Amino acid sequence: MSYVIDRRLNGKNKSTVNRQRFLRRYRDHIKKAVEEAVSRRSITDMEHGEQISIPSRDIDEPVWHHGRGGRQTIVHPGNKEFVTGERIPRPSGSGGGGAGQGKAGNSGEGMDDFVFQITQEEFLDFMFEDLALPNLVKKHLTGIDSFKTVRAGISSEGTPARLNIVRTLRSAHARRIALTGSSRARLRELKVELERLKIEEPDNFGDIRALEEEIAGLRARIERLPFLDTFDLKYNLLVKQPNPTSKAVMFCLMDVSGSMTQATKDIAKRFFILLYLFLKRSYDKIEVVFIRHHTSAKEVDEQEFFYSRETGGTIVSSALKLMQEVMAARYPAHEWNIYAAQASDGDNWNDDSPVCRDILLRQIMPFVQYFSYVEITPREHQALWHEYLQVGEAFPESFAQQQLVSAADIYPVFRALFQRRVAA
Repeated sequence: MSYVIDRRLNGKNKSTVNRQRFLRRYRDHIKKAVEEAVSRRSITDMEHGEQISIPSRDIDEPVWHHGRGGRQTIVHPGNKEFVTGERIPRPSGSGGGGAGQGKAGNSGEGMDDFVFQITQEEFLDFMFEDLALPNLVKKHLTGIDSFKTVRAGISSEGTPARLNIVRTLRSAHARRIALTGSSRARLRELKVELERLKIEEPDNFGDIRALEEEIAGLRARIERLPFLDTFDLKYNLLVKQPNPTSKAVMFCLMDVSGSMTQATKDIAKRFFILLYLFLKRSYDKIEVVFIRHHTSAKEVDEQEFFYSRETGGTIVSSALKLMQEVMAARYPAHEWNIYAAQASDGDNWNDDSPVCRDILLRQIMPFVQYFSYVEITPREHQALWHEYLQVGEAFPESFAQQQLVSAADIYPVFRALFQRRVAA
């Protein structure tokens, strides 16, 4: 009896290649489901997988078959209700037999959905597809601790795992040719002389024996030469080459004042969690600075930024001033790609909104790659929004502002702010 053991990495009916082909084919359905999932999920479930449903009509495969052909007449016995040429009425909605169960409508038709699960990695891939930080450039590449291993030729020293077999055998063959070349040439001459003596002077035993002894000595000398010597060993030389990476920092500024209701704060947190997942997933070398503000601003860690309940009045300029101070102290503009995202409900002291505009125009925008402002309010825009419009007119390529009304707007606005841009 024979036993077949499947040792493939992909088990039966779980081919990675087939799954990727399937995901590419139904990309539109999956992206639509991901967009809907982002808008309805809670903050804690933002990065989990998702169950995708595809209508059965979209997964039908074309089938080739032969028609019956010709003209045929069929007699059905026992037919007492219909005659030739009579029209059969369409069944009513309640009695019509649909194509499936569970989704039959009043048209007498229905469909079964094909349901499958995408993983967390696949969910995030579709969520952040075609997104990138705008205007990202390489700055100050000294001191980079990122390296990549590249081949740098052949070395005579190395580990057995890096042994280059072809180059080793080639070196050994060349050494044997070089060290035994004269011996092999002399051996060929002696063989020719021995054959001549055996034919022309078969009774000259002394010379024949002397030639045979010399031939045996030459063969022994050639065979004593090792087939492979340590001198022949050649290894692939691998060196670590600095991998230039862009140094980037993202400032996250969130309004937590009393005017921000719990629903508004939840939308702001959803936006920043989406931004945080995008940054951590897409970029290995990027720092994130979290700043919360009411009447005063404070730099906090990730946990406090998303879950602290501190609140108060509203002075937006305090967050911008703190951001400018942190930029000057830790993130020089000539070394870092600086980005910022600000979320607020738009409420601010009227005298403070012009101050925010001036700080952005003079102390922040000339040094950042991109600044995005999100206003979370269903009402008319207030003074802060109109002041920021002037900033957008002065920096149209590096400043953007959008309005959020509900959680359903988060993902479309996020994609609009960070859509990958084609270089001109």
